[in-house]
Amino acid sequence: MSTLEPRVVVVTRRSAYRELLDRHGTPGAVAFFLRDRDPDELDVLRSRHDAWAAALDTVQAALPRSWRTGRADREELAAFPFGDGDIVVAVGPDGLVANVAKYLDGQPVIGVDPQEPAVLARHRPEDVAAVLRAVVAGTAAVQDRQMVVAELDDGQHMRGLNEVFVGDRGHQSARYLLRLPDGRGEPQSSSGVVVGTGTGATGWCASLVRGVAAPPRLPDPAEQALCWFVREAWPSPTTGAELVAGRLEQGERLELTVGSDSLVVFSDGGEADRLTAVRGQRVTIGLDEQRLRLVG
Repeated sequence: MSTLEPRVVVVTRRSAYRELLDRHGTPGAVAFFLRDRDPDELDVLRSRHDAWAAALDTVQAALPRSWRTGRADREELAAFPFGDGDIVVAVGPDGLVANVAKYLDGQPVIGVDPQEPAVLARHRPEDVAAVLRAVVAGTAAVQDRQMVVAELDDGQHMRGLNEVFVGDRGHQSARYLLRLPDGRGEPQSSSGVVVGTGTGATGWCASLVRGVAAPPRLPDPAEQALCWFVREAWPSPTTGAELVAGRLEQGERLELTVGSDSLVVFSDGGEADRLTAVRGQRVTIGLDEQRLRLVG
């Protein structure tokens, strides 16, 4: 039995003001950059940055001194060595929780919003000490949220908490052969395919479902089901536009065989961390065995 104290990994992302500072070098240069664009935005960005910094200080102060700690920025997540017993504290908006979820393997996540509780980042900074104690004691409420996974036929895979997207990297049409779990198939040319979870049903999928004549029922966050949508399918003599939306239940897979030179696969808006599938490769998308363990 391990006698090591728990390790808490604090995950952050740069504030918008910090990103501007990194780009322009000095506060004066940032002010000059914003002066003719939106002068009022400077005060807003500074205020949000200060709130983020104060929240991070509060979270760091809440970590027990005897516990092991780690720190990861959003850009470092793909290479960060998360451990089996880690507790993850994501300090930022809901999107940061989604960003970290796809790199975990069952570790509990405490989402902390610097300003006010949100859907995933539902805790206040001052509550973190008590929530950490509850997680270690096994008394914290934990919600399992279903995730989606896209797998290439060469073994690569991409997980998502909200959705995965398969499409062209630029603004060209994506060409592929779409095949449903019931065996029906259709060659298509479109703006890409989105497969979403119940968590993602309140975001991108909520927008896509509005453009479907007979839309599928969107799943709940913990439901073992997914919804899928083809964006702007283009009918032509060689491509169809009949199979444009549906649901995937447990054990079902959506399959795309790439017909373009290449298509990209990414999740939750994180295009920088993407897979590339070349002509002839198969991409299968379905329910992920892994779920996000969101501390409530």
